[in-house]
Amino acid sequence: MRLLLSFILLFLTQPAFAGVLTYKTQAPIAYLVDAHSGVVLFDKASDKRIPTASMAKMMTAYVAFEAIKAGKLDRKQKFAMRPETWAKWNNRGSSMFLKSKQQASVEDLLHGILTLSGNDASVVLAEGISGSEKAFTEEMNAAAERLGMKDSRFGTANGWPDKGGTYSTAHDLAVLAKRIIEDHPELFAEFFNQRSFKWNNIAQPNRNPLLGAIEGADGMKTGHSNEAGYCLVGTAQRGPRRLIMVVAGLPTMQSRVEEARAMMRWGFDKWEEKPLFDPGQQVADIPVQLGTDSTVGAIAPHKISMLGLKGDLAKPRLTMRYTGPVKAPLRKGDTVGQLTVHYPDGLQQKFPLVAANDVDAANFVERAWNGFVSIWSKAA
Repeated sequence: MRLLLSFILLFLTQPAFAGVLTYKTQAPIAYLVDAHSGVVLFDKASDKRIPTASMAKMMTAYVAFEAIKAGKLDRKQKFAMRPETWAKWNNRGSSMFLKSKQQASVEDLLHGILTLSGNDASVVLAEGISGSEKAFTEEMNAAAERLGMKDSRFGTANGWPDKGGTYSTAHDLAVLAKRIIEDHPELFAEFFNQRSFKWNNIAQPNRNPLLGAIEGADGMKTGHSNEAGYCLVGTAQRGPRRLIMVVAGLPTMQSRVEEARAMMRWGFDKWEEKPLFDPGQQVADIPVQLGTDSTVGAIAPHKISMLGLKGDLAKPRLTMRYTGPVKAPLRKGDTVGQLTVHYPDGLQQKFPLVAANDVDAANFVERAWNGFVSIWSKAA
């Protein structure tokens, strides 16, 4: 435990925290998280259920991306705009301006959904993949369940108001954004970062207020309805750091622009990543019961970093917990403990620690010898 204790002492000897940094926003719903570390930088009602508006189209894209990845959907495959679908969605809200019976490829529809926020394109893609929009929303909800989006439900493929049938939370939408980026990095880069798209000789811009205005901004999705207000899921990456932000319920498009840009700048300008342990670095020794070795090294399975405010920042306190002594046999990589980073404002960041090596179960003679050594070392 000496290595761990030395880190605790190091952090406790740093300058005192100058006060919890607050961030003020007029958005009734706001959430900012560091994607790599999982540290939540700002949280205002992130678990409150809200109408998704067009942010639901992120899940429409995720389901399509999953089908492409699985080889069930060809990007070049074309789907036709059904006349009845055209009658319902022609010029209804944001549109790709598909014509009745017109065909469009999957990749063109994805651009229409994610760059233009086309309600028509969303339904055409949903019907093409699943046969009907209703069947497609069942796939959306199944995906939400797999991703752990416990407070989300999708009743439409485009997020059009449906009397409360479609809803999510800022937290769940950030989870979805992170999984899109991690599960489908190439498709994310191709379809979420387009500044404009032209269809039927009609060019329209992407409404994401971060693109071109915030360094490293590379996507996600706007939303707006009378019920939801002006909303945005946005993300940006600078070096190893990626931030994911959700704001919702804003009164005007301009307020969405201002709030989104200000919060993202704050996240990058006021916070920085500080490494704690490299992959494979030992954090502590943990007692092992009934094993060929009496202890096992607890190591970081991957790079462990903390986030801290730039400038006058009290370093977080580190603690480690394990249910012990851990019983043999153990295999290398088994979880044996948990490292917790305690931040001055009460937030915590938790990381698993894993066994550095195998520890086999001891036979009777080995157990007796280990017991003797343990008693002798305590007496000494």
